[in-house]
Amino acid sequence: MHTIWKGSISFGLVNIPIKLHAATENNDIKLRQLHKECNSPISYKKVCPVCDKEVKSEDIVKAYEYSKNKFVVLDNEELEKLKKENEEKAVEIIDFVKLEEIDPIYFERSYFMAPDANGGKAYALLRKALKESGKIGVAKIIIRSKEQLAVVRVYKEALLMETIHFPDEVRNVGDVPNIPDEDTVVQKELDTALLLVDQLTTAFEPTKYTDEYRTALMDLIEEKKSGKATVTASEKQTAAAPSNVTDLMAALQASLDKTKPKKTTTRKRTPSKKRA
Repeated sequence: MHTIWKGSISFGLVNIPIKLHAATENNDIKLRQLHKECNSPISYKKVCPVCDKEVKSEDIVKAYEYSKNKFVVLDNEELEKLKKENEEKAVEIIDFVKLEEIDPIYFERSYFMAPDANGGKAYALLRKALKESGKIGVAKIIIRSKEQLAVVRVYKEALLMETIHFPDEVRNVGDVPNIPDEDTVVQKELDTALLLVDQLTTAFEPTKYTDEYRTALMDLIEEKKSGKATVTASEKQTAAAPSNVTDLMAALQASLDKTKPKKTTTRKRTPSKKRA
């Protein structure tokens, strides 16, 4: 399993060297875009709309747009300094809370935590403490140059870190349009709805839920492959380079033409008559 982050996490005076591994993966089927005319994959270039030319990576700078078309430019050294200053801080569990106190809207992405060298004992200690207390830890961590708020909890026999949104990243529900203000539900309708909920209530078994669209799409792809309904991308046509023989002959002929003496036309002289 690929390691995406390596460091340590602490609670109190206990320091645990850890490695993070992505706990989930995206299994969406990726579709490429082709040019309909020749079936070649479409490429995307970074183009400056003012200069009307492609821009190389080394000619691109990062900036913050504080108002329309007005920017504060930040150079790589400044950003790297901020990154290092934050990365040098130990990842510390700030608080312990109950899991049910955090609304699911805050949760973002999950990572398995594995103990690094000599971290097994402290890892097991934190796992046991979380199990016994029924609490989860709240911590901060830098991942891919971004500071993240995270929670640490027990998942089966592993410690799991889940990044969560900061409060200002969760939009105000009051801004959602057309939410009814008054409770206009009729009791009879509510009773029927509760009966339906009760009939559909079951234990959660994640394996029984599948991505039906992805399965159908993959079946369609395999069907078209087996039926030879496939296309091959066209290669860019380039002018055929002349052979060495042709080049040599052309050069020789050009040289001959250049050195060949030019034909000159001369007038025939008529013999002069002898004078008596």
